[in-house]
Amino acid sequence: MDATEVLVIGSGAAGLSCALRLAQAGVAVTVVSKGPLTSGSTLWAQGGISAVLDAEDSLENHVRDTLIAGAGLCDERAVRFAVERGPACIRWLIDQGVEFTRDEDDAGGYGLHLTREGGHSHRRVVHAADATGRAVETTLSGIAAAHPLIHVREHAIAVDLIVDRRAGSVLGAYLLDLDHGSVEAVAARAVVLATGGANQVYLYSSNPHGASGDGIAMAWRAGCRIANMEFMQFHPTCLYHPEARNFLISEALRGEGAVLRLPEADGTAGERFMPRFDARAELAPRDIVARAIDYEMKRLGIKYVLLDITHKPADFIRSHFPSIHARCLELGIDITREPIPVVPSAHFTCGGVVTDLAARTDIAGLYAIGEVACTGLHGANRLASNSLLECLVFAEAAAQELIATLPGRRAPAALRPWDESRVRDSDEDVVVSHNWLELRTFMWDYVGIVRTTKRLTRARHRVELLQQEIQEFYGNYRISADLVELRNLVTVADLIVRSALSRRESRGLHYTLDYPDPLPEARSSILPGRA
Repeated sequence: MDATEVLVIGSGAAGLSCALRLAQAGVAVTVVSKGPLTSGSTLWAQGGISAVLDAEDSLENHVRDTLIAGAGLCDERAVRFAVERGPACIRWLIDQGVEFTRDEDDAGGYGLHLTREGGHSHRRVVHAADATGRAVETTLSGIAAAHPLIHVREHAIAVDLIVDRRAGSVLGAYLLDLDHGSVEAVAARAVVLATGGANQVYLYSSNPHGASGDGIAMAWRAGCRIANMEFMQFHPTCLYHPEARNFLISEALRGEGAVLRLPEADGTAGERFMPRFDARAELAPRDIVARAIDYEMKRLGIKYVLLDITHKPADFIRSHFPSIHARCLELGIDITREPIPVVPSAHFTCGGVVTDLAARTDIAGLYAIGEVACTGLHGANRLASNSLLECLVFAEAAAQELIATLPGRRAPAALRPWDESRVRDSDEDVVVSHNWLELRTFMWDYVGIVRTTKRLTRARHRVELLQQEIQEFYGNYRISADLVELRNLVTVADLIVRSALSRRESRGLHYTLDYPDPLPEARSSILPGRA
């Protein structure tokens, strides 16, 4: 049995920043990553981090924009908590060495270039060109890998949390070593879930690796409440190309003037359509833009729409969006001269494990930070670039809470080892790959951008059948990474469908043709953890 003071599961911005803050305060931490340390979803984040750094902006403006985007379901305390701590978190990143795009004429005195994205009333998005996540992830991972108090476990996946049900506290977790195929129990005084969301439950995702809902599923099985899982954000603009199905086209393009157009018969750009759907046009919140694109695609029977920024100077495009320009050019698309074919794709999980403002869950010693958590910040729809903000703010909150409380926690105890005495090697791995594809396909078809009760009911029946088959497979064969993720995905799919069926209204990211209007009072949908 291995042991650590704090076990951080996940190596994105949330997990790494929490681990660094703990280690810098003298706390020993183990960080678990499915692949290399930089393999978290943060690496693929393009747009930036929202924070009030402009003298013409204000905290109240940011709060108001977030509340509006959240469609009445945000917890205003959580919104203010995050917004007020945003500027300090940006300064912390700069102190760690993250190099953001500069603007020496910045009136706010920070010297940072700020861009604007959909739903924001002001320029407040700090960025590193169009590869902000990469700048944050590579900087933090480099520091973490070199820190003497941080032990990095790469190529390992958490299978389940180990919980003392009587005491209601976490004891550690079982980890599958992907290099050797062995499972070990790791004891910890505290466990921090920083595993990301669940966009891999859908056929089309903006992240090439996707997040398989591991932390959400593990926390629910351990007994934690899960909230608002019906609110899955679909990013409006993912590149439509057979060789790059997961390449995100940042919202910052629309923030800098790109417009959405319908394709003409010869593939050229035609009518601009967003003004017909919202007065804010391309700068409307993501749920409105994604539904508008979905509507036009279904109405016209087209496979994509076009995002056009060709009216901007070529030098401006290349300097502001170097990564997007280079990747599209590799695929034969010169975005300075031709529009970009785009489609919506699953992007962000607004719901998750219920936490308080210190990132505490229902289980003592278990914390959840980043996309895995439901803090109340996002409500029914996330405001653009509030995701990395949430990662940083609640990572700091969790670290502060842990630093204050760890001395009073008992040392890790001996744990029951993983039992493989009654399982055998699988000779039918095709079952896993088949079920994986079936699950993601019907979730896309039945639980996507536009829903109906009939579609959701069909999905529920399919989920129930898959759950039985996957659980039988899990109980009889040695586990693999694919099986662990599939087990978690079918759990998350069940939570999404159950939450969607319980919401008899349309609000934010949940839009159903059977209940197209919002109810007078906004309420969270909360599912109790498995007993």
